[in-house]
Amino acid sequence: MTGARTRAPRLIWLALLPAVAWLVGFFWFAQDALREPSPPPHADGIVALTGGAERVATALILLRAGRADRLLISGVNDNIVLPMLARSTGIDAEALAGRVTLGHDATDTLGNAAETAAWARSQGMQSLIVVTAGYHMRRALTEIRRDLPGVALYPAPVVPPALRHGGLARLRLLAAEYSKWLAATAGLTRLSG
Repeated sequence: MTGARTRAPRLIWLALLPAVAWLVGFFWFAQDALREPSPPPHADGIVALTGGAERVATALILLRAGRADRLLISGVNDNIVLPMLARSTGIDAEALAGRVTLGHDATDTLGNAAETAAWARSQGMQSLIVVTAGYHMRRALTEIRRDLPGVALYPAPVVPPALRHGGLARLRLLAAEYSKWLAATAGLTRLSG
């Protein structure tokens, strides 16, 4: 009878271990997603993954500042043109037009990775600055590395409005993205296609 009693707490701890590991990893992930980014080094190109105006604006500012020579804005709607994207930034789109490519094929992170890899290969790039939301950065880098091995990737995360304010919505967003990143790291995102 004593042996059964001592096994019960061990089984409880074994059952709780995955949840504790998830929480510890989530805390690290949330801190990483919310940290202030350091300026990226010069790279061959920049890729902005659409999904928020801050991403495109940040990428255009990095291009104008000379951090890279070319820019891909991945996942752009077919009806959108560069002047429309640049309007909110106050940047002259015509001055950058020959250096910017609008990618219209991607509809999700896997599509962004494929579109980025095809563009970077066609340009002979060896290094890229990746611009996306801080909460999305880890998963984006994971998927791009899978499609574009051997190319140096430098994160340039932005903090979108959804993360600037605390609360349950921010917590849910971070938890969902953390779980998606874990799935991407395990290669589970590639099973559907």
